Amino acid sequence: MMQSAVPMRVVLLSGVSGSGKSIALNALEDAGYYCVDNLPPQLVDALLDVAAAAGHRRLGIAMDVRSAESLDQLPELARRLRARCELHFVFLDSNTETLVQRFSETRRAHPLTARLTPEELSDGPLPVSPPALVEAIEIERGLLAPVADLGLRIDTSGLRPAQLRSWVRQAVGVGAARLTLMFESFAFKRGVARDADFVFDVRMLPNPHYDPALRGQTGRDAGVIAFLRAQPEVARMLAEIAAFLDGWLPSLAEDQRSYVVVAIGCTGGQHRSVYLTEQLARHFAGRYTVLARHRELDAAATLGAASGPSR
Repeated sequence: MMQSAVPMRVVLLSGVSGSGKSIALNALEDAGYYCVDNLPPQLVDALLDVAAAAGHRRLGIAMDVRSAESLDQLPELARRLRARCELHFVFLDSNTETLVQRFSETRRAHPLTARLTPEELSDGPLPVSPPALVEAIEIERGLLAPVADLGLRIDTSGLRPAQLRSWVRQAVGVGAARLTLMFESFAFKRGVARDADFVFDVRMLPNPHYDPALRGQTGRDAGVIAFLRAQPEVARMLAEIAAFLDGWLPSLAEDQRSYVVVAIGCTGGQHRSVYLTEQLARHFAGRYTVLARHRELDAAATLGAASGPSR
């Protein structure tokens, strides 16, 4: 039988412990990927050969600090895989406070607490106990630093599981032939988007929130769109952000970047940032693979779906 000319699609998934890798891997499996967790980098080529022989066209592979001694091989592995397949690299991160809360809720031990002690990181005396959770998290960040920027980075601190699953499926659903440009709206009052390459603050623009007729709408609704289009400052902000990206994205593409995340923030993440995110996505859609996501609106939508009536 003649093999398909369509290249195998491979998703390499990594990230800090507690950031949601299991949720992301399950999302890939639900989408039809053949998934392997905790695979050492030196076995990936063999897995691809076996999978190709078995007819698998989509693979999801999770690698993390459990293979700490092999993580330095990941950059070269990613370079080699891009020559033989369509590769997506997704790195999940989260702030320390959220990670501590998640480990506390699940009562699971951090994978480094049983393997590393401060003795391994210094010339001091042998400690009485393994490092505390926060110390283990910081050690892990240092070990993963060389691979954190190989592809798309997603901060899962404020994401619900359904939201993370949706974002992962969206991110790997596009082709890898050219730069993927991801626009994200967010609310400053809920924290800056930590996974962004560029962050633009649009809180100085006229706010539809103060119009009672527009307060319950979003930047996708006709009333808010008409309001913001009528403001000269909004048009100027949109033009200047677009001009900045127009000037620098070609250089980023030439630098072999797979993903660039541009975050637009306003106070509540509902009106101004959503409008500008949608407009910028339309502006660049013809030249790059473009995705748009809305952190606060997506979170509200997943919460509404989760709390809806059961069947």
